[in-house]
Amino acid sequence: MSSHSLRRWSWIHKWSSLVCTIFMLLLCLTGLPLIYHHEIGHLLGNDVEAPKLDSTLAADPPRANVDDVIAAARALYPNKITMYISQETDEPAIWNVTLGDHPTDEHYKPIAVDARTAKLITEPAFEGGAFMSTMFRLHVDLFAGLPGKLFLGLMGLLLLVAIVSGVVLYAPFMRKLDFGTVRHGRTARLKWLDLHNLLGIVTLVWALVVGATGMVNTWADVLLKYWQATEIAAMLEPYKGAPPPTKLASMDAAVKAAEKAAPGMQVGFVAFPGTPFASPHHYGVYMRGNEAFSSRLYKPVLIDAQTGAITDHRDLPWYLTGLLISQPLHFGDYGGGWMKFLWALLDLATIVVLGSGLYLWFQRGRALRRHAQAVARQMGTPARALVRSGEGR
Repeated sequence: MSSHSLRRWSWIHKWSSLVCTIFMLLLCLTGLPLIYHHEIGHLLGNDVEAPKLDSTLAADPPRANVDDVIAAARALYPNKITMYISQETDEPAIWNVTLGDHPTDEHYKPIAVDARTAKLITEPAFEGGAFMSTMFRLHVDLFAGLPGKLFLGLMGLLLLVAIVSGVVLYAPFMRKLDFGTVRHGRTARLKWLDLHNLLGIVTLVWALVVGATGMVNTWADVLLKYWQATEIAAMLEPYKGAPPPTKLASMDAAVKAAEKAAPGMQVGFVAFPGTPFASPHHYGVYMRGNEAFSSRLYKPVLIDAQTGAITDHRDLPWYLTGLLISQPLHFGDYGGGWMKFLWALLDLATIVVLGSGLYLWFQRGRALRRHAQAVARQMGTPARALVRSGEGR
């Protein structure tokens, strides 16, 4: 590689890293507890567990009417409407009912209801309570909504540029050193430079995967709106100009119809009319697989909210499928405890890479200033001008 190309790649790596590093550090620090959000919720006593049934029912648990489940939740807040109902893959004995003042209410109320008896269990908090809620919002959008998500997506893109440019620079840097060499006994800056390069290469693939999937996740709102404006709009063409339903069909019947239309799958969640995952005229019943990975892939079934008849069901478009696949890859929460542990270790290593990068930049600035001051004393040239000259190279 020519010296000109090397300087160009060095410039790209330096500035792409500097711009995104603080935000990437924030995302790594907030992402670490999110990897273990289920475990933290359990530790803090915020987990919701279904009541134990007696031995005669436990072998073949009953299944309550879904309409009764919704009625039990709404009894707590009779003036609110139902937005969603959902079930976790690992807890099918609980229906999570989401209530709000309107179909897009961001200050919703989650209610847990026993899926076998339709009895109210509790009104759960976000897993981990206020702390985990704060970590989640900082990680997702910096408390800034869609602009915050898109900004973090841009930082993710800069991270990918920094990784690629770092790989390009690594080969000529290591030509005279064995892989994994960390030079001790010299300056602290040299030791940290070697550690920075070593950990950067070790975490390379993970950082690329997590950075790319994180960037894709920031586009979720945009992709969802595009899907609504294209495929969902085409599905709703027969309802153009029709008034919204005045009376909703049985949700229990709608769930059973969707299960019949998608054999071998189970209900992940149901969106009620007017919510972002449905239309003003439909229930959106989202079916999913039963395995750890396939449970993240949804198949929507649209059901007329007034008649209860299925009007359409199809696979999600490729871009939403890609989005759903990226989510478990980002948090590493589909491969059990060992995968979470690996993700946490790599997250910690990336924090060291980012922190050492900042340290090296600050140390280089201090070295330049010391060098400029020494030269200035010898030549009488103002030190500040020499520092600027050195930083511009």
